[in-house]
Amino acid sequence: MKIVSTIKEVRQEVANWRKEGLSVGFVPTMGYLHEGHQSLIKRAVEENDRVVVSVFVNPMQFGPTEDLDSYPRDLEADAKLCEATGAALIFHPEPEEMYTDGFCSFVDMNGLTKELCGKSRPIHFRGVCTVVSKLFHIVTPDRAYFGQKDAQQLAVIKRMVTDLNIPVEIIGCPIIREADGLAKSSRNTYLNPRERQAALILSKSIFMGRKLVEEGERSAAALIKAMTDLIETEPLAKIDYVEVVDFSTIEKTDTIQGETLVAIAVYIGKTRLIDNFIVTVS
Repeated sequence: MKIVSTIKEVRQEVANWRKEGLSVGFVPTMGYLHEGHQSLIKRAVEENDRVVVSVFVNPMQFGPTEDLDSYPRDLEADAKLCEATGAALIFHPEPEEMYTDGFCSFVDMNGLTKELCGKSRPIHFRGVCTVVSKLFHIVTPDRAYFGQKDAQQLAVIKRMVTDLNIPVEIIGCPIIREADGLAKSSRNTYLNPRERQAALILSKSIFMGRKLVEEGERSAAALIKAMTDLIETEPLAKIDYVEVVDFSTIEKTDTIQGETLVAIAVYIGKTRLIDNFIVTVS
């Protein structure tokens, strides 16, 4: 496995693979990899001849008061995980490599980015779309793999690829959880022991919400109230949102029907965590 830091090096490696007729899978990450990322890499390795993993903490998707500087980083550990899982190449650029002097071009989106995380993080998805679009043009993968934990991001990337005719197959992969149910996240490292225990209220509300839907609940308002009431039993929890939306459009819906995303964002102390489930109801 190689680690490269320039766009030129990535393109040369991929060009060599293409000459051999090899398929390319791609897993974009911000590093500090955990078992959730590993599951994406593993699936990419299973479905492609070569796999590229990008490790880049993208400054464009962080707001001025967010955790860009403190976001956890450990390239050495990331490299060990990637190599053990079968990745062929890590692309680890500096911000100056991705955003040269005078950079002023962006990929933005209306509609899908207005609700959920887009409300409280208004510049976030412009940063995501811009960097992912750039990475797709650099790596030119056949398939790219994204986790369902960032469900709105997954929907946004699928829409961007469709709208801009980018020839990449987008594959969503299931949420990976800790043994006690908490969704794997690099930001979990911010939690102290008391907050870590309190954070379980997210997965408890998600599991309860899914059970209510499975038992026949179809009212979005009733589901939101039940999940909100449960989250509010945890003193350290501060709700950002509990929403029910159409997964393809990320528009609020009154009734749970079709492919529906039930998503939550909750602050535990100063740490903002997200979780969700997706159901298809005929």
